[in-house]
Amino acid sequence: MSENTKRAVIILSGGLDSTTCMGIAKEAGYDLFPISFDYGQRHKIEIENAKQVAEHYGVAARHKIIKLDFLRDFGGSALTDDSIDVPNVMEGTEVEEIPVTYVPGRNLLFLSIATSYAEVTGSQAIYIGVNALDYSGYPDCRPEFIHKVEEVIALATKVGVEGKGITIETPLISWTKAKIVEEGLKIGVPYELTTSCYNGKAEACGECDSCRLRLKGFEEAGSKDPIAYLP
Repeated sequence: MSENTKRAVIILSGGLDSTTCMGIAKEAGYDLFPISFDYGQRHKIEIENAKQVAEHYGVAARHKIIKLDFLRDFGGSALTDDSIDVPNVMEGTEVEEIPVTYVPGRNLLFLSIATSYAEVTGSQAIYIGVNALDYSGYPDCRPEFIHKVEEVIALATKVGVEGKGITIETPLISWTKAKIVEEGLKIGVPYELTTSCYNGKAEACGECDSCRLRLKGFEEAGSKDPIAYLP
């Protein structure tokens, strides 16, 4: 691998958004370094999906899976605490407050660890699939959050001090879910390998907020979602 090769760390959950980021980074000419996080999420099946996506893009050997079990010990989220139910959101319902599926500090942790991996691999960019339109009300999916983390990276890293820097790429930040699906299909993103359901079953529930957003995105994009749903 040449020193001049463009490299990017991809925060890869195995879901629709992060897998689209893999495809976009690949199209942009980056050599991919995917990183996934096992934080005790109830939808742990997504880790297996992430492995399949990394295999699809030919980078399984460098795919890092980082255990963050303490997030489950902390609890405080429907995704890490089995005593908190994952809510079903009825179609047309607007999210007016931060939902119980928000995991405290998750993206801040993910980006911090991804920054370490980026420095070690000589990556110039970190891709993360945050989205500020169909983002379910999560505060760590907002542009202002991303900008502040970039500032911290510039101050807290060797490459930042040397003036080289690491950028956080958020290509989906202002896209609707339909736009994400449309653009992903154009570049052959393997959506059949992805999962979005918060309930962690082999077949998606079709009822949770994440499933609703995904189904709406495919419908508005005029395409059929290739994954299986419960009848």
